[in-house]
This record gives sequence, structure tokens and C-alpha cells, in this order.
Amino acid sequence: MIANDPLFWVFVIFTVILVYGFHWGRRRNEHIFRTVMQDMIEVIKPVDQTFTNIGGVVGYHARFFLAKDAWAERVEATITFLPRHAWLYLPISLLIWRHDRLFITVFLRRSLVGEGHLIEKNYARRRRAKITNEERLTKEELRWGNREFSLHYDRPEMRDMLHGLLKLKDDPGKIRHVAFLGKERKCFVFMIPTSTGTVKIDLEPLCDFWQKMVVK
Repeated sequence: MIANDPLFWVFVIFTVILVYGFHWGRRRNEHIFRTVMQDMIEVIKPVDQTFTNIGGVVGYHARFFLAKDAWAERVEATITFLPRHAWLYLPISLLIWRHDRLFITVFLRRSLVGEGHLIEKNYARRRRAKITNEERLTKEELRWGNREFSLHYDRPEMRDMLHGLLKLKDDPGKIRHVAFLGKERKCFVFMIPTSTGTVKIDLEPLCDFWQKMVVK
């Protein structure tokens, strides 16, 4: 009988483990999503928001709409997760990506002066992150907290602005890239999201900083 075959029970146990892993991973990613989005809502204080699921358990795209007299028109965020629901693929993903990812784009109500970037050197090297038109930007090496960053800027005013951010927030936390795209009236942030409130801790000083820059 097939029930007496040890391979049958190995298959059953293996299937049960994978099914358990799928439901555990989906719940874990859902918890991270809810925590991160709640952090963003508390910081941004939108008047409306929409959330779109990406590929079932892959991630979400969010749009936060601010009041007409606010410092920004809207904020968009895309969060993608490690495949915690797929235990066979999770070890490979941990080697490739290492963590969940949160991309935030802020659409400002007015332009900033020039273009500037703060990008962590390890992140840039590991992910081969490239800055468009990097060759026309001046580059500096600096420490932000306990991490090595590269500072890129196109004019002294932008350099002063970025150094002002470093004074306001003395540690990058989970932030790995901040970009100011003045002519496009956009700011960009890449950070590692967690379920422990780090998004709020890292994003709040940035929003305060952007607001001060816009209302000057």
C-alpha cells in the first residue's frame, strides 16, 4: 500500500511544510505592509490614499494625496517583499536581494535648486545602482552615521542643502539612497522597510526637511 511507503510520508510532510510556509510568509509580508503604510500615513498625513496589490504576494503600490496647500502634491511608494511564502526560493532571494525594499517618490509643489544624491556606497556597489548623468555631478565621499555614503551635486546650493539634511538627521537608519531632482520637482528615497516603526523614524525628518525647503 502506498501509505506504507516512507517516500509517501516524506512527500506529505514536505507538502505540509510548504503549505505552512506559504501562509506564514503571506501573513508576515502583510504585517510588514500594514505597519509600513501606517507609518507613512502618520508622517505624510494624506487626505486620501490608494493601494494596489502587485502580483498577489510580491508587493504593493501606494499613492498618498496631500491637501492643496500642502508642501507636496502626492507621495507614491512601492514596497516589494522577500518571498517568505516560498521557502524553496527564499534562501536564493536572501542571497540576491537580502531584504525587503521600499521606493518612495515625492512630487513637490515647487522646484528645488539643482540635483543632488546621497547614496550608500555598499548599496551602490552591490546593487550596481547608477545615477543618470552622474558624470556631470560633483562627487564627495562622507560618513553618514556609521555608513559610508557618496554625495553627488550639480551646484553649491544643492551641496549645502544635502549637508543640511545630514545635520538634521545624524544617522541614515534604513535609508540607502536619497535623491533631489529639482527641475522635475521630485524627491526619491530608497530604504529597507521593517515592521518595527523604522520607516516612520527615518521618513519623518525627511518630510520635515522637504517641507522647510519648499516653503522657503
